[in-house]
Amino acid sequence: MDKAALRRGLRARREASAAAPAVHELILHRVRGLPEWARILGGARTVLVYLPLPGEVDTWPLIQELWGRGVRTLAPCCCPERFGDMDFLEFRSKDELLPGRYDILEPDRRVCTQCAPHDADAVLVPALAFDRDGYRLGFGGGYYDRLLSRLDPHILTIGPTFHDTLLDHLPREAHDQPVRVVCTERETIRPPR
Repeated sequence: MDKAALRRGLRARREASAAAPAVHELILHRVRGLPEWARILGGARTVLVYLPLPGEVDTWPLIQELWGRGVRTLAPCCCPERFGDMDFLEFRSKDELLPGRYDILEPDRRVCTQCAPHDADAVLVPALAFDRDGYRLGFGGGYYDRLLSRLDPHILTIGPTFHDTLLDHLPREAHDQPVRVVCTERETIRPPR
């Protein structure tokens, strides 16, 4: 099955999973249980987050916890002059966000500071689905594959996803990049490297 056909089927599956608020909290509990996450919270660190769309795992509780611990949060902004590329800006509250490309909330470039993605200690990566090897199926723009390919391999990359959107294997292309950890409401997966 090709990626376009998979996307069609997985959208409905993801929407059904996202309707249960308790599932989001179980996934976030697994993220919080990562030893690397505890180390990040133990110091004034930086986490690159995604700002969730309807149907995605809700990262807002984690973002608010990070703020409460003094951790810097960065979020992506689509580059209007470079299709498929993102800038990363630090934001400190929801008031600093505006709808951007694809109606995804983004930090307001007028008030937020641009940062380098390699400044992050961890990255939360959204997707329609992940597989057990850490590969993801996004919406086809290649934004996160470009980001992941530029990061130091020691940066913690986490794919929060619903168990119903965890597949054994996704179709892959040469440019596809895996995450280091996948967290569902049922399990934490650390693909071999």
